[in-house]
Amino acid sequence: MTDFQSELSGIAKAIEAALDEYLSAERLGGPGAPPDRLVAAMRHGSLNGGKRLRPLLVQQAAAVFGMEREQSLVAGLAVELIHCYSLIHDDLPAMDDDDFRRGQPTVHKVFDDATAILAGDALLTHAFALLAGESCHADPAIRVRLVAELASGAGAGGMVGGQMRDIEGETRGFSEGEIAQMQAMKTGALIRASVRMGAILGGADAAALTALTLYGEAAGRAFQLADDILDVTASAEAMGKATGKDAAAGKQTLVARLGVEAARKHLDGIIAEAIAALGAFGPEAEPLRATARYFGSRTT
Repeated sequence: MTDFQSELSGIAKAIEAALDEYLSAERLGGPGAPPDRLVAAMRHGSLNGGKRLRPLLVQQAAAVFGMEREQSLVAGLAVELIHCYSLIHDDLPAMDDDDFRRGQPTVHKVFDDATAILAGDALLTHAFALLAGESCHADPAIRVRLVAELASGAGAGGMVGGQMRDIEGETRGFSEGEIAQMQAMKTGALIRASVRMGAILGGADAAALTALTLYGEAAGRAFQLADDILDVTASAEAMGKATGKDAAAGKQTLVARLGVEAARKHLDGIIAEAIAALGAFGPEAEPLRATARYFGSRTT
């Protein structure tokens, strides 16, 4: 196992364990006891073997400044709750209408549409509760910055707005620039936020935060382009979800615009851009470089 694969496996196990502990009636309770069906749906949409790449980026960016993995775990968990909520909602019939996610039936197929919507709503809400707690960071000013960063990446000018643009693109053509903007919001904004949150946790100065922001933006573009290539080239069995749906739905992608081979060359250039953004850092940023390379070589 390579160093990167070992690190990815380690953070995936840590996040899975943290999710398993957190997504319980005892931890999620408030003025009333959470309904068992709701908790079960939240767990089904979260405890299903994801790669946990966004928490990995939080951890790697924080580690550039000497933070141990455990010190960035709660922030990474919050980002993962946002990601899981987005997948639950994205799979709904009114959105991408997917029956399988990560090789198992989607939440609305196991439960129902209304329960899936509420499960996503709850995951979204509890993400910010995690960031607001002292277990995330002792300094309340840092916690406020993390809340603002995640809200920006996940909100109307980020992931949710990108989903809206994606839907709009099904009924009208996008220019190449508009496709890039949509993907920077839909997928890239949460990846950018993950990197920036790690930097904020680590106490990055303005120059370091700018460099890591450029890295996060390029990494987000690379991840989405690789995903679009895999939608065309990979099997549903390998991906754990339906493939070939982008073209069928009239989705606006760079692969559709450029073709697979040209898109792969473009992907190589984005990976190089991400790595170049880390030029001011030494070996402490090597895990981030490895993650960018992984985005370019994904097969699932």
